[in-house]
Amino acid sequence: MSGSTPSGDTDSALGAEATTIAAGYAFTGPTLELGALLWGGVCLPEAQIRIPLTMLNRHGLVAGATGTGKTKTLQLIAEQLSAQGVPVFLADIKGDVSGISAPGEENEKVRERAAAVGQEWAGTGHPCEFYALGGIGPGIPLRATVTSFGPVLLSKVLQLNQTQEQSLGLIFHYADSKGLELVDLKDLRAVVAFLTSDVGKPELKGIGGLSTVTAGVILRALTAFEQQGAGEFFGEPEFDTSELLRQAPDGRGLVSVLELAAVQRSPQLFSTFLMWLLADLFQGLPEVGDLDRPKLVFFFDEAHLLFNGASKAFLESITQTVRLIRSKGVGVFFVTQTPKDVPADVLAQLGNRVQHALRAFTPDDAKALKATVRTFPNSPYDLEEVLTGLGTGEAVITVLSEQGAPTPVAATRLRAPQSLMGPVGDEALDRAVKSSLLYGRYAQAIDRESAYEKLQAPAAAAPASAPAAPEAAAPVRDDPSLVEQVVGSGMFKSLARSIGTQLGREISRSIFGTSRRRR
Repeated sequence: MSGSTPSGDTDSALGAEATTIAAGYAFTGPTLELGALLWGGVCLPEAQIRIPLTMLNRHGLVAGATGTGKTKTLQLIAEQLSAQGVPVFLADIKGDVSGISAPGEENEKVRERAAAVGQEWAGTGHPCEFYALGGIGPGIPLRATVTSFGPVLLSKVLQLNQTQEQSLGLIFHYADSKGLELVDLKDLRAVVAFLTSDVGKPELKGIGGLSTVTAGVILRALTAFEQQGAGEFFGEPEFDTSELLRQAPDGRGLVSVLELAAVQRSPQLFSTFLMWLLADLFQGLPEVGDLDRPKLVFFFDEAHLLFNGASKAFLESITQTVRLIRSKGVGVFFVTQTPKDVPADVLAQLGNRVQHALRAFTPDDAKALKATVRTFPNSPYDLEEVLTGLGTGEAVITVLSEQGAPTPVAATRLRAPQSLMGPVGDEALDRAVKSSLLYGRYAQAIDRESAYEKLQAPAAAAPASAPAAPEAAAPVRDDPSLVEQVVGSGMFKSLARSIGTQLGREISRSIFGTSRRRR
Protein backbone atom coordinates (compact mmCIF):
# COMPACT_ATOMS: atom_id res chain seq x y z
CA MET A 1 0.00 0.00 0.00
CA SER A 2 1.14 3.56 -0.59
CA GLY A 3 0.92 6.49 1.78
CA SER A 4 -0.91 9.70 1.01
CA THR A 5 -0.29 13.30 2.00
CA PRO A 6 -2.67 14.52 4.73
CA SER A 7 -5.32 16.91 3.47
CA GLY A 8 -6.10 20.34 4.90
CA ASP A 9 -9.06 18.88 6.79
CA THR A 10 -6.77 16.29 8.31
CA ASP A 11 -4.31 19.03 9.30
CA SER A 12 -6.92 20.85 11.35
CA ALA A 13 -8.19 17.62 12.89
CA LEU A 14 -4.74 16.44 14.00
CA GLY A 15 -3.13 19.65 15.16
CA ALA A 16 0.20 21.05 14.01
CA GLU A 17 2.61 18.67 15.75
CA ALA A 18 0.64 15.53 14.94
CA THR A 19 0.29 16.70 11.33
CA THR A 20 4.07 17.14 11.06
CA ILE A 21 4.64 13.62 12.36
CA ALA A 22 1.99 12.13 10.03
CA ALA A 23 3.51 13.93 7.04
CA GLY A 24 6.83 12.19 7.74
CA TYR A 25 5.17 8.85 6.99
CA ALA A 26 3.37 9.83 3.77
CA PHE A 27 5.49 7.78 1.35
CA THR A 28 4.91 7.39 -2.38
CA GLY A 29 6.13 3.82 -2.95
CA PRO A 30 5.10 0.44 -1.51
CA THR A 31 5.02 0.32 2.28
CA LEU A 32 4.27 -1.90 5.24
CA GLU A 33 1.44 -0.59 7.42
CA LEU A 34 2.46 -0.58 11.08
CA GLY A 35 -0.38 1.23 12.83
CA ALA A 36 -1.93 4.58 13.76
CA LEU A 37 -0.37 7.59 15.48
CA LEU A 38 -0.89 8.10 19.20
CA TRP A 39 -0.95 11.74 20.23
CA GLY A 40 -2.13 13.25 23.49
CA GLY A 41 -3.37 9.86 24.64
CA VAL A 42 -5.63 9.52 21.57
CA CYS A 43 -5.28 7.06 18.67
CA LEU A 44 -5.57 8.88 15.30
CA PRO A 45 -6.47 6.37 12.55
CA GLU A 46 -6.21 9.08 9.88
CA ALA A 47 -2.47 9.34 10.65
CA GLN A 48 -0.98 6.03 9.48
CA ILE A 49 2.56 5.01 10.45
CA ARG A 50 4.39 3.04 7.74
CA ILE A 51 7.79 1.80 6.66
CA PRO A 52 8.94 1.95 3.00
CA LEU A 53 9.54 -1.47 1.49
CA THR A 54 12.74 -0.19 -0.12
CA MET A 55 14.21 0.56 3.32
CA LEU A 56 13.76 -2.92 4.79
CA ASN A 57 17.32 -3.86 3.84
CA ARG A 58 18.64 -0.97 5.97
CA HIS A 59 18.21 -3.13 9.08
CA GLY A 60 16.22 -2.51 12.22
CA LEU A 61 15.62 -3.10 15.89
CA VAL A 62 12.51 -4.38 17.67
CA ALA A 63 12.91 -3.93 21.41
CA GLY A 64 10.84 -3.89 24.56
CA ALA A 65 10.23 -5.55 27.89
CA THR A 66 8.84 -9.07 28.10
CA GLY A 67 5.12 -9.19 27.34
CA THR A 68 4.90 -5.89 25.47
CA GLY A 69 4.14 -7.39 22.05
CA LYS A 70 7.48 -7.84 20.27
CA THR A 71 6.52 -11.24 18.84
CA LYS A 72 3.26 -9.91 17.43
CA THR A 73 5.17 -7.01 15.85
CA LEU A 74 7.48 -9.50 14.12
CA GLN A 75 4.43 -11.40 12.92
CA LEU A 76 2.78 -8.20 11.62
CA ILE A 77 5.88 -7.20 9.65
CA ALA A 78 6.61 -10.74 8.42
CA GLU A 79 3.14 -11.39 7.02
CA GLN A 80 3.15 -8.11 5.09
CA LEU A 81 6.60 -8.84 3.67
CA SER A 82 5.39 -12.27 2.56
CA ALA A 83 2.33 -10.71 0.91
CA GLN A 84 4.65 -8.44 -1.10
CA GLY A 85 6.83 -11.30 -2.31
CA VAL A 86 9.69 -10.93 0.18
CA PRO A 87 10.97 -14.10 1.91
CA VAL A 88 11.32 -13.89 5.69
CA PHE A 89 13.29 -15.79 8.32
CA LEU A 90 11.95 -15.95 11.90
CA ALA A 91 13.34 -17.73 14.95
CA ASP A 92 10.51 -19.13 17.08
CA ILE A 93 11.93 -19.12 20.59
CA LYS A 94 8.72 -19.72 22.53
CA GLY A 95 6.96 -21.94 20.00
CA ASP A 96 4.13 -19.53 19.18
CA VAL A 97 5.12 -18.12 15.77
CA SER A 98 3.90 -21.13 13.79
CA GLY A 99 0.47 -19.50 13.66
CA ILE A 100 1.69 -17.26 10.84
CA SER A 101 0.86 -20.19 8.53
CA ALA A 102 -2.86 -20.15 9.44
CA PRO A 103 -5.62 -17.51 9.17
CA GLY A 104 -6.21 -15.50 12.32
CA GLU A 105 -9.37 -15.85 14.38
CA GLU A 106 -11.59 -12.79 14.59
CA ASN A 107 -12.77 -11.83 18.05
CA GLU A 108 -13.84 -8.74 19.95
CA LYS A 109 -10.29 -7.64 20.76
CA VAL A 110 -9.23 -7.94 17.13
CA ARG A 111 -12.29 -5.97 15.97
CA GLU A 112 -11.62 -3.23 18.53
CA ARG A 113 -7.96 -2.95 17.55
CA ALA A 114 -8.74 -2.88 13.82
CA ALA A 115 -11.39 -0.18 14.28
CA ALA A 116 -9.08 1.93 16.45
CA VAL A 117 -6.20 1.94 13.95
CA GLY A 118 -8.23 2.07 10.72
CA GLN A 119 -7.35 -1.48 9.64
CA GLU A 120 -9.41 -3.60 7.27
CA TRP A 121 -8.78 -6.92 8.99
CA ALA A 122 -9.23 -10.32 7.33
CA GLY A 123 -7.79 -13.60 8.58
CA THR A 124 -4.94 -14.71 6.29
CA GLY A 125 -2.32 -17.45 6.55
CA HIS A 126 1.04 -17.36 4.77
CA PRO A 127 3.27 -19.99 3.10
CA CYS A 128 5.77 -21.37 5.61
CA GLU A 129 8.62 -23.81 5.97
CA PHE A 130 9.36 -25.09 9.48
CA TYR A 131 12.89 -26.00 10.56
CA ALA A 132 14.49 -27.38 13.72
CA LEU A 133 18.14 -27.41 14.74
CA GLY A 134 19.38 -30.91 14.08
CA GLY A 135 15.83 -32.19 13.99
CA ILE A 136 15.30 -31.70 17.72
CA GLY A 137 11.67 -30.67 17.93
CA PRO A 138 9.22 -30.30 15.04
CA GLY A 139 10.72 -29.15 11.76
CA ILE A 140 12.95 -30.02 8.84
CA PRO A 141 16.39 -30.82 10.34
CA LEU A 142 18.78 -27.92 9.90
CA ARG A 143 22.46 -28.86 10.20
CA ALA A 144 25.86 -27.37 9.52
CA THR A 145 29.20 -29.11 9.19
CA VAL A 146 31.89 -28.21 11.70
CA THR A 147 34.12 -27.06 8.83
CA SER A 148 31.44 -24.71 7.51
CA PHE A 149 30.64 -23.39 10.98
CA GLY A 150 34.28 -22.49 11.47
CA PRO A 151 36.53 -21.90 14.48
CA VAL A 152 35.36 -18.39 15.37
CA LEU A 153 31.66 -19.18 15.77
CA LEU A 154 32.42 -22.53 17.39
CA SER A 155 34.69 -20.79 19.92
CA LYS A 156 31.77 -18.53 20.84
CA VAL A 157 29.50 -21.53 21.42
CA LEU A 158 32.17 -23.35 23.47
CA GLN A 159 32.85 -20.13 25.42
CA LEU A 160 36.58 -20.28 24.72
CA ASN A 161 38.85 -17.36 25.54
CA GLN A 162 40.88 -15.52 22.92
CA THR A 163 43.96 -17.74 23.25
CA GLN A 164 41.85 -20.88 22.99
CA GLU A 165 40.00 -19.44 19.97
CA GLN A 166 43.32 -18.85 18.23
CA SER A 167 44.38 -22.40 19.02
CA LEU A 168 41.14 -23.79 17.64
CA GLY A 169 41.80 -21.81 14.46
CA LEU A 170 45.17 -23.53 14.13
CA ILE A 171 43.54 -26.94 14.64
CA PHE A 172 41.09 -26.15 11.83
CA HIS A 173 44.03 -25.07 9.67
CA TYR A 174 45.79 -28.37 10.37
CA ALA A 175 42.67 -30.36 9.47
CA ASP A 176 42.21 -28.36 6.26
CA SER A 177 45.85 -28.89 5.28
CA LYS A 178 45.72 -32.64 5.85
CA GLY A 179 42.38 -33.20 4.12
CA LEU A 180 40.66 -34.21 7.35
CA GLU A 181 37.04 -33.21 6.78
CA LEU A 182 35.37 -31.91 9.94
CA VAL A 183 31.76 -32.90 9.40
CA ASP A 184 30.52 -33.47 12.93
CA LEU A 185 31.83 -32.99 16.46
CA LYS A 186 33.38 -36.46 16.67
CA ASP A 187 35.60 -35.47 13.72
CA LEU A 188 36.86 -32.39 15.52
CA ARG A 189 37.28 -34.30 18.78
CA ALA A 190 39.26 -36.96 16.93
CA VAL A 191 41.63 -34.36 15.43
CA VAL A 192 42.18 -32.68 18.80
CA ALA A 193 42.73 -36.06 20.48
CA PHE A 194 45.22 -37.02 17.77
CA LEU A 195 47.17 -33.79 18.23
CA THR A 196 47.45 -34.44 21.96
CA SER A 197 48.50 -38.08 21.53
CA ASP A 198 52.11 -39.30 21.47
CA VAL A 199 51.87 -39.78 17.71
CA GLY A 200 50.38 -36.37 17.05
CA LYS A 201 52.41 -34.24 19.46
CA PRO A 202 55.17 -33.53 16.90
CA GLU A 203 52.55 -32.04 14.60
CA LEU A 204 51.12 -30.07 17.50
CA LYS A 205 54.47 -28.51 18.31
CA GLY A 206 55.06 -27.74 14.67
CA ILE A 207 52.08 -25.44 14.24
CA GLY A 208 53.25 -22.99 16.89
CA GLY A 209 51.35 -21.31 19.70
CA LEU A 210 49.24 -24.39 20.47
CA SER A 211 49.90 -26.11 23.81
CA THR A 212 48.71 -29.53 24.85
CA VAL A 213 47.03 -27.87 27.85
CA THR A 214 44.95 -25.62 25.59
CA ALA A 215 44.11 -28.54 23.33
CA GLY A 216 42.94 -30.42 26.42
CA VAL A 217 40.65 -27.53 27.40
CA ILE A 218 39.13 -27.57 23.92
CA LEU A 219 38.67 -31.34 24.07
CA ARG A 220 36.88 -31.14 27.43
CA ALA A 221 34.67 -28.31 26.14
CA LEU A 222 33.71 -30.41 23.13
CA THR A 223 32.87 -33.39 25.30
CA ALA A 224 30.68 -31.29 27.60
CA PHE A 225 29.03 -29.72 24.56
CA GLU A 226 28.16 -33.14 23.14
CA GLN A 227 26.77 -34.29 26.48
CA GLN A 228 24.27 -31.40 26.28
CA GLY A 229 22.94 -32.93 23.06
CA ALA A 230 24.52 -30.31 20.81
CA GLY A 231 26.12 -32.94 18.59
CA GLU A 232 22.81 -33.23 16.72
CA PHE A 233 23.27 -29.79 15.18
CA PHE A 234 26.48 -30.65 13.35
CA GLY A 235 26.58 -33.05 10.42
CA GLU A 236 25.23 -33.70 6.96
CA PRO A 237 23.30 -33.06 4.83
CA GLU A 238 24.25 -29.46 5.47
CA PHE A 239 21.51 -26.90 5.03
CA ASP A 240 21.79 -24.72 1.94
CA THR A 241 20.92 -21.21 3.14
CA SER A 242 19.73 -20.22 -0.34
CA GLU A 243 16.57 -22.20 0.55
CA LEU A 244 15.60 -19.18 2.65
CA LEU A 245 15.29 -16.98 -0.45
CA ARG A 246 12.41 -18.79 -2.11
CA GLN A 247 8.92 -17.66 -3.04
CA ALA A 248 5.75 -19.74 -2.99
CA PRO A 249 4.16 -20.66 -6.36
CA ASP A 250 1.66 -17.80 -5.93
CA GLY A 251 4.50 -15.25 -5.70
CA ARG A 252 4.32 -14.66 -1.96
CA GLY A 253 7.55 -14.83 0.00
CA LEU A 254 8.14 -18.00 1.99
CA VAL A 255 8.30 -17.51 5.75
CA SER A 256 11.01 -19.77 7.18
CA VAL A 257 10.32 -20.47 10.85
CA LEU A 258 13.11 -22.02 12.93
CA GLU A 259 11.45 -23.81 15.85
CA LEU A 260 13.71 -23.38 18.88
CA ALA A 261 11.44 -24.14 21.82
CA ALA A 262 12.96 -27.63 22.18
CA VAL A 263 16.52 -26.27 22.51
CA GLN A 264 16.01 -23.39 24.92
CA ARG A 265 18.55 -24.97 27.27
CA SER A 266 21.27 -24.06 24.72
CA PRO A 267 20.64 -20.35 24.06
CA GLN A 268 24.27 -19.66 23.19
CA LEU A 269 24.08 -22.29 20.46
CA PHE A 270 20.97 -21.05 18.71
CA SER A 271 22.05 -17.40 18.74
CA THR A 272 25.42 -18.38 17.25
CA PHE A 273 23.72 -20.70 14.76
CA LEU A 274 21.62 -17.75 13.56
CA MET A 275 24.87 -15.85 13.01
CA TRP A 276 26.16 -18.77 10.93
CA LEU A 277 23.06 -18.56 8.73
CA LEU A 278 23.72 -14.85 8.16
CA ALA A 279 27.43 -15.37 7.53
CA ASP A 280 26.73 -18.16 5.03
CA LEU A 281 24.19 -16.01 3.19
CA PHE A 282 26.71 -13.18 3.13
CA GLN A 283 29.32 -15.41 1.48
CA GLY A 284 27.01 -16.83 -1.16
CA LEU A 285 25.03 -13.81 -2.37
CA PRO A 286 26.22 -11.40 -5.07
CA GLU A 287 26.38 -7.64 -4.62
CA VAL A 288 23.13 -6.04 -5.79
CA GLY A 289 23.11 -2.54 -4.26
CA ASP A 290 19.78 -0.94 -3.42
CA LEU A 291 16.74 -2.87 -4.63
CA ASP A 292 13.07 -1.92 -4.76
CA ARG A 293 12.49 -4.67 -2.20
CA PRO A 294 14.82 -6.91 -0.16
CA LYS A 295 15.74 -10.45 -1.18
CA LEU A 296 15.22 -11.55 2.42
CA VAL A 297 14.44 -10.03 5.80
CA PHE A 298 16.06 -11.89 8.69
CA PHE A 299 14.76 -11.48 12.25
CA PHE A 300 17.48 -12.19 14.81
CA ASP A 301 15.66 -12.95 18.08
CA GLU A 302 17.27 -12.93 21.55
CA ALA A 303 20.06 -10.84 20.05
CA HIS A 304 21.68 -10.10 23.42
CA LEU A 305 22.80 -13.74 23.62
CA LEU A 306 25.01 -13.23 20.60
CA PHE A 307 26.79 -10.22 22.08
CA ASN A 308 27.19 -11.39 25.69
CA GLY A 309 30.82 -12.19 26.39
CA ALA A 310 31.84 -11.65 22.76
CA SER A 311 35.46 -10.83 22.03
CA LYS A 312 36.43 -7.61 20.29
CA ALA A 313 37.34 -9.52 17.12
CA PHE A 314 33.98 -11.32 17.18
CA LEU A 315 32.07 -8.04 17.55
CA GLU A 316 34.06 -6.54 14.68
CA SER A 317 33.08 -9.49 12.51
CA ILE A 318 29.39 -9.09 13.38
CA THR A 319 29.56 -5.37 12.64
CA GLN A 320 31.20 -5.94 9.28
CA THR A 321 28.71 -8.65 8.29
CA VAL A 322 25.72 -6.49 9.19
CA ARG A 323 27.16 -3.49 7.37
CA LEU A 324 27.99 -5.35 4.17
CA ILE A 325 25.05 -7.74 3.88
CA ARG A 326 22.74 -4.79 3.10
CA SER A 327 24.41 -4.46 -0.30
CA LYS A 328 23.43 -8.08 -0.98
CA GLY A 329 19.75 -7.34 -0.51
CA VAL A 330 19.31 -8.78 2.99
CA GLY A 331 17.73 -6.84 5.83
CA VAL A 332 18.39 -7.81 9.45
CA PHE A 333 16.17 -6.95 12.42
CA PHE A 334 17.65 -7.56 15.85
CA VAL A 335 15.09 -8.39 18.53
CA THR A 336 15.93 -7.83 22.19
CA GLN A 337 14.77 -6.05 25.34
CA THR A 338 16.68 -2.76 25.22
CA PRO A 339 18.94 -1.06 22.66
CA LYS A 340 21.82 -1.25 25.15
CA ASP A 341 21.87 -5.02 24.50
CA VAL A 342 23.30 -4.23 21.06
CA PRO A 343 26.83 -2.77 20.69
CA ALA A 344 26.94 0.86 19.57
CA ASP A 345 28.64 0.07 16.23
CA VAL A 346 25.87 -2.37 15.33
CA LEU A 347 23.09 -0.18 16.72
CA ALA A 348 24.27 2.69 14.52
CA GLN A 349 23.38 0.60 11.45
CA LEU A 350 19.80 -0.10 12.55
CA GLY A 351 17.83 2.69 10.91
CA ASN A 352 14.34 1.27 11.51
CA ARG A 353 13.29 1.21 15.16
CA VAL A 354 10.22 -0.23 16.88
CA GLN A 355 10.55 0.30 20.63
CA HIS A 356 7.88 -1.27 22.82
CA ALA A 357 7.35 -0.35 26.47
CA LEU A 358 10.18 -0.37 28.99
CA ARG A 359 9.91 -0.72 32.74
CA ALA A 360 11.67 1.47 35.30
CA PHE A 361 11.28 -0.54 38.50
CA THR A 362 14.97 -0.50 39.50
CA PRO A 363 17.89 1.94 39.17
CA ASP A 364 19.29 -0.24 36.37
CA ASP A 365 15.92 -0.08 34.59
CA ALA A 366 15.91 3.72 34.90
CA LYS A 367 19.44 3.89 33.50
CA ALA A 368 18.47 1.67 30.56
CA LEU A 369 15.41 3.85 29.91
CA LYS A 370 17.50 7.03 29.73
CA ALA A 371 20.00 5.31 27.45
CA THR A 372 17.17 4.20 25.14
CA VAL A 373 15.74 7.72 24.93
CA ARG A 374 19.14 9.05 23.86
CA THR A 375 19.16 6.71 20.84
CA PHE A 376 16.08 8.40 19.31
CA PRO A 377 16.02 11.64 17.29
CA ASN A 378 14.67 14.74 19.01
CA SER A 379 10.89 14.70 19.27
CA PRO A 380 7.98 16.61 20.83
CA TYR A 381 7.25 13.59 23.05
CA ASP A 382 8.50 13.16 26.60
CA LEU A 383 9.93 9.79 25.63
CA GLU A 384 10.73 8.65 29.17
CA GLU A 385 7.10 9.11 30.09
CA VAL A 386 5.78 7.64 26.83
CA LEU A 387 7.98 4.53 26.90
CA THR A 388 6.93 3.61 30.43
CA GLY A 389 3.26 4.25 29.66
CA LEU A 390 2.82 2.31 26.42
CA GLY A 391 0.32 -0.54 26.46
CA THR A 392 0.72 -3.99 24.94
CA GLY A 393 0.81 -3.69 21.16
CA GLU A 394 1.96 -0.06 21.24
CA ALA A 395 5.44 1.22 20.38
CA VAL A 396 7.56 4.26 19.64
CA ILE A 397 8.66 4.15 16.01
CA THR A 398 11.13 5.88 13.74
CA VAL A 399 12.14 4.48 10.32
CA LEU A 400 14.13 5.58 7.31
CA SER A 401 12.24 7.53 4.68
CA GLU A 402 12.51 6.75 0.98
CA GLN A 403 15.36 9.29 0.89
CA GLY A 404 17.17 7.53 3.73
CA ALA A 405 16.49 10.18 6.39
CA PRO A 406 15.00 9.32 9.81
CA THR A 407 11.27 9.93 10.10
CA PRO A 408 9.79 11.83 13.07
CA VAL A 409 9.41 9.79 16.24
CA ALA A 410 5.85 8.45 16.39
CA ALA A 411 4.10 6.75 19.30
CA THR A 412 1.98 4.14 17.54
CA ARG A 413 -0.83 1.72 18.23
CA LEU A 414 0.12 -1.26 16.10
CA ARG A 415 -2.17 -3.20 13.81
CA ALA A 416 -3.32 -6.71 14.65
CA PRO A 417 -1.62 -9.55 12.74
CA GLN A 418 -3.99 -11.21 10.27
CA SER A 419 -2.54 -14.67 10.83
CA LEU A 420 -3.14 -16.82 13.90
CA MET A 421 -1.72 -15.22 17.05
CA GLY A 422 -0.54 -18.45 18.64
CA PRO A 423 0.82 -21.85 17.64
CA VAL A 424 -0.88 -24.18 15.18
CA GLY A 425 -1.75 -27.68 16.43
CA ASP A 426 0.91 -30.39 16.58
CA GLU A 427 -0.78 -32.43 13.86
CA ALA A 428 -0.98 -29.47 11.48
CA LEU A 429 2.68 -28.63 12.12
CA ASP A 430 3.81 -32.23 11.56
CA ARG A 431 1.78 -32.38 8.36
CA ALA A 432 3.34 -29.14 7.07
CA VAL A 433 6.85 -30.39 7.81
CA LYS A 434 6.50 -33.82 6.20
CA SER A 435 4.70 -32.51 3.12
CA SER A 436 7.53 -30.10 2.35
CA LEU A 437 9.68 -30.82 -0.70
CA LEU A 438 12.73 -30.17 1.50
CA TYR A 439 11.91 -32.88 4.03
CA GLY A 440 13.24 -35.70 1.87
CA ARG A 441 16.39 -33.71 1.17
CA TYR A 442 17.36 -32.98 4.78
CA ALA A 443 15.47 -35.37 7.06
CA GLN A 444 17.88 -38.31 7.08
CA ALA A 445 21.31 -37.70 8.63
CA ILE A 446 24.36 -38.95 6.68
CA ASP A 447 27.60 -40.11 8.32
CA ARG A 448 30.20 -40.42 5.57
CA GLU A 449 33.94 -41.00 5.89
CA SER A 450 35.57 -37.93 7.38
CA ALA A 451 38.30 -37.04 9.89
CA TYR A 452 37.20 -39.52 12.56
CA GLU A 453 37.24 -42.50 10.19
CA LYS A 454 40.51 -41.43 8.54
CA LEU A 455 42.28 -41.14 11.87
CA GLN A 456 40.86 -44.46 13.08
CA ALA A 457 42.06 -46.36 9.99
CA PRO A 458 45.84 -46.01 10.60
CA ALA A 459 45.38 -46.95 14.26
CA ALA A 460 43.55 -50.15 13.30
CA ALA A 461 46.21 -51.07 10.72
CA ALA A 462 49.24 -50.30 12.94
CA PRO A 463 49.57 -53.69 14.79
CA ALA A 464 49.77 -55.63 11.54
CA SER A 465 52.19 -53.33 9.76
CA ALA A 466 54.58 -52.38 12.57
CA PRO A 467 56.67 -55.63 12.72
CA ALA A 468 57.15 -55.81 8.97
CA ALA A 469 59.58 -52.91 8.66
CA PRO A 470 61.60 -51.51 11.57
CA GLU A 471 62.10 -48.23 9.77
CA ALA A 472 58.33 -47.73 9.71
CA ALA A 473 58.49 -46.73 13.37
CA ALA A 474 60.40 -43.60 12.44
CA PRO A 475 58.98 -41.05 10.04
CA VAL A 476 60.83 -40.30 6.82
CA ARG A 477 62.27 -36.84 7.47
CA ASP A 478 63.47 -35.99 3.94
CA ASP A 479 59.83 -35.73 2.78
CA PRO A 480 58.23 -33.36 5.30
CA SER A 481 54.50 -33.35 5.79
CA LEU A 482 52.36 -30.61 4.29
CA VAL A 483 51.94 -29.03 7.72
CA GLU A 484 55.70 -28.96 8.26
CA GLN A 485 56.22 -27.34 4.88
CA VAL A 486 53.60 -24.70 5.62
CA VAL A 487 54.62 -23.93 9.20
CA GLY A 488 58.26 -23.61 8.17
CA SER A 489 57.48 -20.72 5.88
CA GLY A 490 57.72 -17.07 6.83
CA MET A 491 54.14 -16.54 5.73
CA PHE A 492 52.78 -19.03 8.25
CA LYS A 493 54.85 -17.57 11.08
CA SER A 494 53.25 -14.23 10.23
CA LEU A 495 49.85 -15.98 10.20
CA ALA A 496 50.48 -17.47 13.64
CA ARG A 497 51.20 -13.99 15.01
CA SER A 498 48.10 -12.50 13.40
CA ILE A 499 45.71 -15.42 13.77
CA GLY A 500 43.54 -13.47 16.23
CA THR A 501 43.03 -10.66 13.76
CA GLN A 502 40.54 -10.44 10.94
CA LEU A 503 43.34 -10.66 8.35
CA GLY A 504 44.59 -13.89 9.91
CA ARG A 505 41.19 -15.48 9.55
CA GLU A 506 40.54 -14.26 6.02
CA ILE A 507 43.61 -15.91 4.48
CA SER A 508 41.78 -19.23 4.10
CA ARG A 509 38.31 -18.48 5.44
CA SER A 510 35.65 -15.78 5.60
CA ILE A 511 35.04 -13.02 8.14
CA PHE A 512 33.84 -15.51 10.76
CA GLY A 513 36.25 -18.27 9.85
CA THR A 514 33.44 -20.10 8.05
CA SER A 515 34.39 -22.04 4.94
CA ARG A 516 33.42 -20.72 1.55
CA ARG A 517 30.95 -22.99 -0.23
CA ARG A 518 29.97 -23.19 -3.87
CA ARG A 519 26.24 -22.77 -4.49
